[in-house]
Amino acid sequence: MSGFAQNAESGLGAFSKADDLKKRILYTLLILIIYRFGTYVPLPGIDPTSLKEIVGGNQRSLLGMFNVFAGGAVQRMAIFALGIMPYISASIIIQLLTGVTEYFKNLKAQGEVGRQKITQYTRYGTVILALIQGYGVAISLENSQGIVQDPGLYFRFVTTVTLLTGTVFLMWLGEQITARGIGNGISLIIFSGIVAEIPGALASTFELGRTGAISSGVIILILLLLLIAIYFIVFVERAQRRVLIQYPKRQQGNKMYGGESSYLPLKVNTAGVIPAIFASALLLLPITLSNFSSSSENSILISITSMLGQGKPLYMIFFAAGIVFFSFFYTSIVFNPTETADNLKKYGGFVPGIRPGERTALFIENLLTKLTVIGSAYLVIICLLPEVLIANYPVPFYLGGTSLLIVVVVGMDTITQIQTRLMSVQYESLIKKTKFNR
Repeated sequence: MSGFAQNAESGLGAFSKADDLKKRILYTLLILIIYRFGTYVPLPGIDPTSLKEIVGGNQRSLLGMFNVFAGGAVQRMAIFALGIMPYISASIIIQLLTGVTEYFKNLKAQGEVGRQKITQYTRYGTVILALIQGYGVAISLENSQGIVQDPGLYFRFVTTVTLLTGTVFLMWLGEQITARGIGNGISLIIFSGIVAEIPGALASTFELGRTGAISSGVIILILLLLLIAIYFIVFVERAQRRVLIQYPKRQQGNKMYGGESSYLPLKVNTAGVIPAIFASALLLLPITLSNFSSSSENSILISITSMLGQGKPLYMIFFAAGIVFFSFFYTSIVFNPTETADNLKKYGGFVPGIRPGERTALFIENLLTKLTVIGSAYLVIICLLPEVLIANYPVPFYLGGTSLLIVVVVGMDTITQIQTRLMSVQYESLIKKTKFNR
């Protein structure tokens, strides 16, 4: 207990000296407050009463998932109704192009200059997708009777421009959090939207229990399942397969140097929460397509969208397939076994029993494939199992597996970044004390 108290005291002492970290946290909180405020500013020319009735009856469909990622802005048809999903969709397209086209592969290999160009293309893609989706939303609102007070070309123009501006502004806010805040800007925006709606989701769930719509035993079972899922997420996200790396001894004069050993940590879930977000973004595509025609012309898309409701077999199959695909695809982008093996060989490191170079790259690749199989299976279980239970009861989307995964993983990453910055402050303080004592 005394050791824990000392660690806590030293952590508080380091935080009190971390002026830059305090500014970053306050800056991040300010931006998130601005974002939450925007989710309550409605589009002009909308009848909120009619909108609430229509959206309220579709919360069990893909529209409910869209509403989760938009932080509740869809059900209020706010200026941030598109949320950050166009940016995520553009990121998916650019990353797919990076894996299959030589031009984007070369851009990625150019380092910082290439990354800046890729970021620029992602922004352009975000604008194009937001423009298309915004226009689709405007048409969809006009096709829904009673929502639009004065339909016509002017309403479509204003709605499209407003939604486009809202998405671009959110993209800019996310980049500001990444650059000047505590990092993970886009993820934190999604995280804050979900967290802000969870208290209301819990309250509505307890209200259903009070009115008898669902039994108390079911509520207890759901809460227990959520707690088990949180523990499972934390356990797997911290799990690593450490590969022993040995460095040879070398003699200089009469002294021996080297001979140390270290570990190459390979996470079980290298892709993190990205596969779940990307798979969700693709599942929202039918909503975008169905918005461009009247109800008599898009009956096929409407049928597909209805079959992609929460807990439906088609939804479960596509969602699981998307998670598995993006787990392997994103892992291949963020971790290159050949590059890692070359770096080890360059600095004299090797895996005991494995020949340096190509054999080491093949060993790491096989190991990473096995870990990705486990990681993708874990993501499928976390994202889909709670949906099976929740789909049979009127429980909000915010208590689903995807929402829970995003909240826990992003929360862990944010805490890790804060701890890293605190450690850098402690090291700087220690270095200053050492120089002063000398």
